[in-house]
Amino acid sequence: MEKHSSSLVVELSYPDLVINVGKVTLGEENRRKLQKPRKDQEKERVMRAACALLNSGGGVIQMEMANKDEHPIEPSLRSSNKVDVVPFLLNLGAITLPLKMVPSRLAFAACALHCTGFNNADPAFEFFQRDNLEYGEILPFPESPSIEFKQFSTKHFQTYLENIIPVYVSAFANTEEGGYLFIGVEDKSRKVLGCAKENVNPYSLRARIEKAILKLPCVHFCQSACQINFTTKILNVFAKGKLYGFACVIRVKPFCCAVFSEEPSSWLVENQQIHKLTIDKWVDRMMDIDQDLSRLCKDFESQLSLTSGPPLSRPVFSKKGLEHKKDLQQLLFPVPSEHLQCTPEPLWKELSSQHEGLEKLIKEEMPPLSRGILIFSRSWAVDLDLQEKQGVICDALLIAQGSPPILYTVLREKDAAGQHYSMHTAFTLKQKLVNMGGYTRKLCVLAKVLSLSAEDTAESSEGPGCLLKYSESYSLADTPQMEALLQSLVIVLLGFRSFLSDKVGCEVLNLLTAQQYKIFSKNLHKNRELFIHGLPGSGKTIIAMKIMEKISKVFGCPTKEILYICENQPLRNFLSSKNVCQAVTRKTFMNSSNFESIQHIIIDEAQNFRTEDGDWYEKAKKITHRKKDCPGILWIFMDYFQTSHLDCSGLPPLSAQFPKEELTKVVRNADLIANYLMKAMKEVREKPPPNIPHESLKMLHEAEWTHSVRGTLQVKKDLTLRQMMTYVADTCKSLFEMGYSPNDVAVLVSTTKEVDRYKHELLKAMRKKRVVQLCDACDMSGNHMVLDSVRRFSGLERSIVFGIHPKSAESAILDNILVCLASRAKQQLYILWHGDY
Repeated sequence: MEKHSSSLVVELSYPDLVINVGKVTLGEENRRKLQKPRKDQEKERVMRAACALLNSGGGVIQMEMANKDEHPIEPSLRSSNKVDVVPFLLNLGAITLPLKMVPSRLAFAACALHCTGFNNADPAFEFFQRDNLEYGEILPFPESPSIEFKQFSTKHFQTYLENIIPVYVSAFANTEEGGYLFIGVEDKSRKVLGCAKENVNPYSLRARIEKAILKLPCVHFCQSACQINFTTKILNVFAKGKLYGFACVIRVKPFCCAVFSEEPSSWLVENQQIHKLTIDKWVDRMMDIDQDLSRLCKDFESQLSLTSGPPLSRPVFSKKGLEHKKDLQQLLFPVPSEHLQCTPEPLWKELSSQHEGLEKLIKEEMPPLSRGILIFSRSWAVDLDLQEKQGVICDALLIAQGSPPILYTVLREKDAAGQHYSMHTAFTLKQKLVNMGGYTRKLCVLAKVLSLSAEDTAESSEGPGCLLKYSESYSLADTPQMEALLQSLVIVLLGFRSFLSDKVGCEVLNLLTAQQYKIFSKNLHKNRELFIHGLPGSGKTIIAMKIMEKISKVFGCPTKEILYICENQPLRNFLSSKNVCQAVTRKTFMNSSNFESIQHIIIDEAQNFRTEDGDWYEKAKKITHRKKDCPGILWIFMDYFQTSHLDCSGLPPLSAQFPKEELTKVVRNADLIANYLMKAMKEVREKPPPNIPHESLKMLHEAEWTHSVRGTLQVKKDLTLRQMMTYVADTCKSLFEMGYSPNDVAVLVSTTKEVDRYKHELLKAMRKKRVVQLCDACDMSGNHMVLDSVRRFSGLERSIVFGIHPKSAESAILDNILVCLASRAKQQLYILWHGDY
């Protein structure tokens, strides 16, 4: 993407994208009187601004009328001289106002890709074999979508070629069978006229044609690097037996991907700058529609399709059986039938009790007889991944019938920074509702600052957003419109980057469950220490990652001040790759003193920690409590059902694990795997190992299981070592032929020692089937199968898991190991038993 220097100015003083295009002559009659250079310049500025806004979430074009007519433009534009550009897409051709919005995937200001279809017959092929033509000869076939006749232009010959060749050659190259461009033939009569030999040099003509074709922009979606396949023939034109001149035929064969007549003129706004998209970026975005994720996403259902979404939106999926975005909206942000509702109610009650005058101030600001929802947050900025601001009591987003969305920011005392905070937060919310949430109607979010300070006399201050004077069409008309906007808000607040993104090569979003969101949305200032007990597959690691991102925004700290601790190296490597924290294993944490910069600690898979290197919990607490008056965050995630050892874990007694939250909704595993997992967990609950507190296992009674993905579960018994390895290799070969990838598969054994024992036999069986190589779990990003122990794979997942029965595990934790094994598989689980077990 290239930055383009122009006179366009992106305004930064509104909660919206506003581009100032300067002086523009408005009105069709007035524009006819303009000289061409000025007319073209004005048109280009407006088209570029509109294109950039359409591709960037919508916004406003601001202009100054160059003419002084009393009524130069449409009545809807007279009051403010601004054009609202909503987040739809169009092909812009003229400057007539108001602009009509036509849905498409990407806006561009000059047509670039020419495609056509034509008859299967090729009547020009035989003619193409000739070397000579007769002046006045009538060709025996007409023009068609695959055949074009053009006469020579004796004036400005080179410019003429440069104009027609890109258009027709790109058109023919982008069809399934190609086409012919005849130059020197009159189109209506089909007469061969050619060009007099005095006016054209055949060698120069060929060179100019080839140069023009080779300059055409081409984009490959495949691995090929081939160029346009064309043949140029210069034909002699005779008149009464003498050479009169020359004609030309260009035969163009189909191109494997896409040929353009010129670079697309497409623009977007990024970091307050207007950028022109390069051809590769333009094609990437044009092609970035809903991909074929049917196999990779068959466990999921679409929540947001790119087909009808704005150009920057991403595909959003939720696991089948979980709440749909509409269900989440009804659960979290229901629209009342007759009144205005404040939500979440516990937060509203807490805020109004803590801050005298807040309830009165809010009630005074609400529109009379309004119906809708007022959504409170201690910081909408943090909710939108922005930095928290000191002095902000709370933010409240009004979604009400008959009103555009309004973001209220309540300050202790008014200040200029508070106004900027509110404006920037409202702007970010508007952009995310469109570009992440996929909202496609007209949208603005007005910013309004309130103050509880006695000196400010509880007055409100309208932000710049109100000065834009949006039309009534930006108000929410009814319940369906409010719910549509709130469903986009659900995606903004609950969306997170799916682990599937790396696999499919584009960003894909998943949604948190309501239970996960409840934990994620906790006030970190009041929940400095928290114990989170989560059942297998309930999303503990996802929440851990999200919380670390939130910590950075709430406390304004860099990632080097946030420490993630887990037991095993593979999970540590996985988190390190996310660049949200420092990540170490427990052993490294205990054997190092280089944590002076650490303020906050997140501990994952804590049930598998041990005290062999010292009291890790005490050390973590000391680090996060360095500042006695303002301790850091210490959140500990665990699942006693997946305890894989009999030693002391070092966790505090269950009674001391307070405050505590539970994740009881299992979201990872297909139905058959989940049923198997539940049986194994019941065995653990009935016969728990001695190092697990019995009370901790009662949460199994609260377990919720999603039911909609059947999946695969196979248990094979009485197998020899060779039979097990052959079974794995055969099954993998079949899966790969069905379209699965090596990075979908993990083979898990009981202990690290057993990895070497099985590796040799498995590699031998795989080579016979010509199946791919193996790697351990330390590298989860490569396109290879994983062979590792159940313990080292803790916290990770694969679609397909082969488990070699853990007969070498201690009998007291055998069921725990089976829980660990089964919970790693999302779609298919194969458990193989030794014959001598």
